[in-house]
Amino acid sequence: MLDIFIDSALDTLKILPFLFLTYLILEVIEDRAEAGSIRLTRQSGVWGPFAGAAVGLIPQCGFSASASNLFAQRLISAGTLVAVFLSTSDEMLPILISSAVSPVRILKILAVKAAAGVIFGLVADHLLRLCRHEDEKVDLHELCREENCGCEEHGILRSAVSHTLKIAVFVLIVNLALGTAIHFIGEERLAGLIFNKPVLGPILAGLVGLIPNCAASIVITQLYLQGAMTAGSMISGLLAASGVGILVLFRINRRAMADNVKILAYTLGSSVVTGITLDLLGTAL
Repeated sequence: MLDIFIDSALDTLKILPFLFLTYLILEVIEDRAEAGSIRLTRQSGVWGPFAGAAVGLIPQCGFSASASNLFAQRLISAGTLVAVFLSTSDEMLPILISSAVSPVRILKILAVKAAAGVIFGLVADHLLRLCRHEDEKVDLHELCREENCGCEEHGILRSAVSHTLKIAVFVLIVNLALGTAIHFIGEERLAGLIFNKPVLGPILAGLVGLIPNCAASIVITQLYLQGAMTAGSMISGLLAASGVGILVLFRINRRAMADNVKILAYTLGSSVVTGITLDLLGTAL
């Protein structure tokens, strides 16, 4: 149990710099930006999902958490958030590199994740209109008061630290619970569930990927390298594995739970569809 606590604490510590930087930027925006500049940032147009997919490829859990915060503040679109979630690499890239996987193979996997992020992000924004906020007036001061951070009394830096610590404690508690569950279930049982099941595999892998913890991408990548799942299952799981992004979204965007559920379902559906398609096409990665 001590190892579980240490691992959970380390996973939480990894995202602290990203959370703090995001909150610090948001506090500056709240303090200085006018409504026009906020609206301009929100309406970044067709390029939002492209930028989100590119940023998500950086192998850190913290970027998905940052994107969730930006979406809650209406600074990025739902499609951009989905693009970040789908392309997020978490610990996949370090594991592939340390396992001496060929650069060409790694680039193929990254390309599939980025392409899925862009395509499904654009669909979410421009065809489905997944979340509608064009006419919503976002009061950043009100959001701040909801979190009880004392921004106006204590300044930007203290407010950013307060936001960061509250989210970090929440993530640590969930990481402990998930780490304990993974410990008792075991990687072998996960492999048995997913092994050699072309259609069911991507579905189960996608559900595993939704676990809001960097451990999800680690388990999926290792099982794939061990030959315990198809390429489609691996892609499905890694597309859904947005780190703690989903967790932070539900925690910080409490005023729009319907949107959170839509994004969660859409992310999972996009992941599973991509994985099943790759398996049906017999794509090897």
